[in-house]
Amino acid sequence: MTIESTKFHNERLGWVSIEEVLKEIKKFIESQPDRFYKIIIGTDSKAADPSFLVTALTIWRVGNGAIHFWTRSPEKNFPSMRDRIWQEAMNSIMLAQEIRSSLQDLLGEDFFWDGNEIHVDIGENGPTNELIEGVTGMIKGYNFVPVIKPFAFGASVVADRHT
Repeated sequence: MTIESTKFHNERLGWVSIEEVLKEIKKFIESQPDRFYKIIIGTDSKAADPSFLVTALTIWRVGNGAIHFWTRSPEKNFPSMRDRIWQEAMNSIMLAQEIRSSLQDLLGEDFFWDGNEIHVDIGENGPTNELIEGVTGMIKGYNFVPVIKPFAFGASVVADRHT
């Protein structure tokens, strides 16, 4: 499945294409262009087989609201928790790369991306502890800022709401 054929859901708009998502993001940012925005992408899934991954895209007008969209992957079996977590991170990275490129095209090269985040549903407490270094290192390697629990609301709250 390619990003062009992926449908995203928004509470107000229903199911929309990536082009419509980008138009809504542009409209949201341009309505208050002097504000500071963060793009937050996170993926979550249920620990069951088969399972699907939900990737959420949140555009946060810091201090004054947000909009979000989410998409769901086809069901898949994961051999282990480790495989599931790595796939969650990769889904977020792939969407983040597409969004970064598309928003720079739409909003110009000056569009602020540094500091925008990929939230992963891993943390220092529990079995995902051993994955922190590898997963966050991979995210940094793609030039994104990794955020883990308890601060990873993009994955553990927004995406989780739709699993």
